[in-house]
Amino acid sequence: MATTAPLIICEHCDCVYEKVSLAKHQKTLCLRCGAPLQRYNGLTVEQRLALTLTAAMLWLFANFYPVMSISLQGLHNSATLWDSVLALSLGPITFIALVAAISIILAPIFQLLLLTWVLSFALGARRAPAFKLCMRGLESLRPWSMLEVGLLGAMVAVFKLAGMLDVLPGIGLFALAVLSLLIIRIAGRDIRDLWDTL
Repeated sequence: MATTAPLIICEHCDCVYEKVSLAKHQKTLCLRCGAPLQRYNGLTVEQRLALTLTAAMLWLFANFYPVMSISLQGLHNSATLWDSVLALSLGPITFIALVAAISIILAPIFQLLLLTWVLSFALGARRAPAFKLCMRGLESLRPWSMLEVGLLGAMVAVFKLAGMLDVLPGIGLFALAVLSLLIIRIAGRDIRDLWDTL
């Protein structure tokens, strides 16, 4: 029976290639459609687990500390990510509040929990229970995790309001910025190499 372990399939055009080992800063592209097939990762399981736990702490800061504080004529108000979702839910666009909650709050924490589960077992060179389900969940959550969109929206709000009010970026905004970068690094396309490792 033939083995398909060293093969990789382009997710855009289904062209099949043999996997190659990559050096730092290298990636492979599909010859037919030009989509990226592999990227050099360079992270060990220990490093990825450490970054995942750091990202989980940053998620707490991003969600429970103010993203921005506004003051006008002695009146002060602060807003967290949860406050923004609640404010959206009170208006006529309740569906947008649900999408915002999923994309900037729920999807990232589920990604981090699944990664922590898989990587904590990978640290001992073992597959986690329900490994396939976790990996499929990580792949399904990737398009829904849009922290960078939430960050961009918060920064636009800060710049727009800065001309009219006294606006101070909060700890939550800085945590959100670093968390966005970490999620891209640890839960992006390169998560697939865990299939090969384990």
